[in-house]
Amino acid sequence: MPRLFEPLNLGRLRLPNRIVVAPMCQYSARDGAATDWHLMHLGALAISGAGLLILEATAVGAAGRITAADLCLYEDSHETALARVLAALRTCSPIPLALQLAHAGRKASTRVPWEGGAQLAPDAPGGWHAQAPSAYPFAPGQAAPLALQEQGLAEIRDQFAAAARRAARCGFDGLEIHAAHGYLLHEFLSPIANHRSDVFGGSLANRMRFPLEVFDAVRAAFPADRPVWVRISASDWIAGGWDVAQSIEFARALESHGCAAIHVSSGGIAPTQSIPLGPGYQVPLAREIRQHCSLPIIAVGLITQAAQAEGILERGEADAIALARAMLYDPRWPWHAAAELGAQVSAPRQYWRAAPREHARLFRDAST
Repeated sequence: MPRLFEPLNLGRLRLPNRIVVAPMCQYSARDGAATDWHLMHLGALAISGAGLLILEATAVGAAGRITAADLCLYEDSHETALARVLAALRTCSPIPLALQLAHAGRKASTRVPWEGGAQLAPDAPGGWHAQAPSAYPFAPGQAAPLALQEQGLAEIRDQFAAAARRAARCGFDGLEIHAAHGYLLHEFLSPIANHRSDVFGGSLANRMRFPLEVFDAVRAAFPADRPVWVRISASDWIAGGWDVAQSIEFARALESHGCAAIHVSSGGIAPTQSIPLGPGYQVPLAREIRQHCSLPIIAVGLITQAAQAEGILERGEADAIALARAMLYDPRWPWHAAAELGAQVSAPRQYWRAAPREHARLFRDAST
């Protein structure tokens, strides 16, 4: 059995293999609610044969949206629409489903990417005040965010917990908390964005305090038998910023708080970052964290080939492999990986006749 197709447990949730569909924002919600686009997009990924499907970053409050077209989960209409999508997915696939809960922090109030992605000033049509640990904008020339005070922090913590309860009612099998890519929780962690002088800034312990409080609130609000884990940026790729050594300490702290896994990404805190892009460029970060933490580690980032993914697992650099754009380009990536590595993969019976003759035993029943 190739390592890529061995089962993996995230807490009590058993994944049939180690291929994870990473959360990918679609910027296609209507007033925060999932639409038919989400049904079609997620439906294709749900029958991909992957071991876990994580839905896109979902805002826990209006100020925490990246764009006005973000998927949200803070109103009844959001919950109703998302529950409809999940019910449809469950009729065609048994794939475990997770949701990524997020707050955009100072990177909020922007246009959708295909309209340029520029920030909308608070007083511009469709814009709003972004929130952050400190009143420092993401990029020069942008409007400064509002520095969060005690009441605002409590409100956001409660929003995460409320969204977790809604996600549980929708039927999600797990939750991922977004603490990466320069969004709010990452901003608290990084000295690049966090210039506070109170108990939420300065030392590493202080900078970790609010993200850990949010994790605890989500963990308490979500059913105990379903896992909660965290996606982090393990490096800011900026001198003096958040780095892998601090990420290891954060991972250890999360483990002690009941976290089920660490999803290791990087970057996003500021435009001055210098990322050494290349195949599997974030895998060394995942490996370092895995060597100092007993939680399952999910690696992600320019992992596109089956042999590449298998090698990462065989060398013990990670416990699971997440794919994003590679899955958009090839929604049957797990099928092709199974064929290449000599494994079986779940697929709907309606598609079994698609298997080439040389891979006649490629598919197994998606219900098992």
